[in-house]
Amino acid sequence: MAVKLRLRRMGKKKQPVYKVVAADARSPRDGRFIEAIGFYNPQTNPATIDIKEDRANYWLNVGAQPTDTVKSLFSKKGIILQRELTKQGLSEDKIAAKMDEWKKMQEAKVAASEKKKLEKKAKAEQQAKAEEEAKAKAEAEAQAKAEAEAKAAEVKEEAVEETKEEAKAPEAEVKAEDNEPEVKGTASEEAPAEEKKEN
Repeated sequence: MAVKLRLRRMGKKKQPVYKVVAADARSPRDGRFIEAIGFYNPQTNPATIDIKEDRANYWLNVGAQPTDTVKSLFSKKGIILQRELTKQGLSEDKIAAKMDEWKKMQEAKVAASEKKKLEKKAKAEQQAKAEEEAKAKAEAEAQAKAEAEAKAAEVKEEAVEETKEEAKAPEAEVKAEDNEPEVKGTASEEAPAEEKKEN
């Protein structure tokens, strides 16, 4: 019987969690399995990986083949590295020292990754703030421009009104002047008529 170390899907729809299982290669993905040797939750940040190292080593020693994903999980937990160091025939003290060194490196990588994420987030927030400020400035400038144009149009309208009034004023004066001679003419005409009556 060929045994595979693989993931068995569990959890809700669109929220998967997985069991790491040793199962017959012929059984379906979520079908029967021989033994559960771990748990994997990709929904958390960072992903939760919990593997029973002794059982994983047992199955690897008896020839069980891990899938690519499970092999990756084993690498992240240091199981693959530990097996390679054991194969090289190193003493337990040296293996422990190398594993400690590897764990510190992994922690440093995680810390660097978190720092990078925070920097990226801060940069994105700063950029968004700058864009918002630029937008607000553009809106303020547009509003100021619109107000200036409205004011200019108002001033122009007032100037047009004034010119119209000025144009009307001379017409009124001309009409007044036209009326005056007529009055004078009638008076002069009436005056000789009165003189004639007296004669």
